[in-house]
Amino acid sequence: MTFEVPIIDITAFVTDGDGEARDAVARAIDEAAGTVGFMQVVGHGVPQEILENFAAALDRFFGMELTVKKRYRVPPPINRGYSPPKSESLSLSLGVAQASRMNDFFEAFNIGVAASEHPGLDLSILDYAENVWPEEIPGFREPVEAYFAEAARVARTLATAFARALELPDGYFEPFIDHSQDVLRMNNYALPPGTVDIDGELTGMGEHTDYGILTVLWADQVAGLQVLGADGVWHDVVPADGALLVNLGDLMARWTNERWLSTLHRVKPPVVNGTIERRRSAAYFCDGNADAVIETLPSCIGEGSKYEPVTVAEHLRVKLAGSRYLQPNTSAPREAARVLAAQRGERP
Repeated sequence: MTFEVPIIDITAFVTDGDGEARDAVARAIDEAAGTVGFMQVVGHGVPQEILENFAAALDRFFGMELTVKKRYRVPPPINRGYSPPKSESLSLSLGVAQASRMNDFFEAFNIGVAASEHPGLDLSILDYAENVWPEEIPGFREPVEAYFAEAARVARTLATAFARALELPDGYFEPFIDHSQDVLRMNNYALPPGTVDIDGELTGMGEHTDYGILTVLWADQVAGLQVLGADGVWHDVVPADGALLVNLGDLMARWTNERWLSTLHRVKPPVVNGTIERRRSAAYFCDGNADAVIETLPSCIGEGSKYEPVTVAEHLRVKLAGSRYLQPNTSAPREAARVLAAQRGERP
């Protein structure tokens, strides 16, 4: 069977499409979510100008000197600010150590929904921290916030489509994401010459599943992203023209009792003549309200639930403690087994 990340046009949900058109999109989403866990979304309506301005803002930030960027590191457990190369290990979010040293060579800058945006709610600053913005780059914040707003819109459009695909009432997911602790993680895989040793252990970003409900990913059309297929093989994935990559997180896999997949993926360094080719991406994580309880959906219980209920905050804190603060996650045995099988070259 050929591995393929399907392209799905969601125009019917972006505009006021008729029921038949929306049903067709919902069926395509259900098929992709249940077989691959990834899809390429077109017809999303994000203006090209916003994407171009956003990409330029990323370039300006990551082009600064490392010593300057490190001024925007935020101490744990706050999921904001700058992460230098080789300071994280995504595989630890599943409790799987890659090696004795950190080999995830990407650098990142995070922003997210802040408690101040929901003044009527008593939200924890651990989950809804205020953002930090680089003072050295005038005009950085505006294009980043513009893209953040567009990615949020796409995520909520998809949540509407997901409800239809899962035979749930319209608007079913809205109470779970009306103050969602969403994060935008901007990633850069291009490092100055001499800062990284090109060896067999080097990893752009280690094997992991995403943590929340769904991820909207903008990425360069540069090799590096790999998705683990049902055949136990890592497959290269490059976004189609104009497409945003969308994948499901662990909370959606829990919600759907694994009817839909939270698929393992990683980023390998695209090395050309001993040099890492530049690659950028930005992942918008729609993670859900911190106080929302995730338990098996009524349409997915079947013969029984594979997971105990968990709040979004509880789930995310354990995951982040692994990837960012190097405390292996001991509560993800199902996902960890899949990583270990993949490392041995076995089918998960």
